[in-house]
Amino acid sequence: MKVIAAYMLAQLGGKANPSADDLKRIIGSVGAEVDGDRIELFLSRVSGKSIAELVASGRQKMASVPSSGDASAAALTSVAEETKEEKAEEEEEEDDDFDEPLLDLFGPDN
Repeated sequence: MKVIAAYMLAQLGGKANPSADDLKRIIGSVGAEVDGDRIELFLSRVSGKSIAELVASGRQKMASVPSSGDASAAALTSVAEETKEEKAEEEEEEDDDFDEPLLDLFGPDN
């Protein structure tokens, strides 16, 4: 992500085709670790493409990925229901502990 962010910053700063040195300078300027191999790999894959092309390509790829939003919402609902059931069970167990009326505990015999 650092490399992508640096690339986009360089392009927004006016460099149509940022070099590896440009990206290393940007990443290094914030004190982050620079990985030259990753930068070279990234630049080889995006060579000659604009940010607009890359974003459009990414959107097409993301559209084909199944969304887990529905599954996540269902899982959260399930967890919430289980939590409610557990609380209800705990309350029932607490109520079961008091089989004797409280007045009998503090009656004249004690």
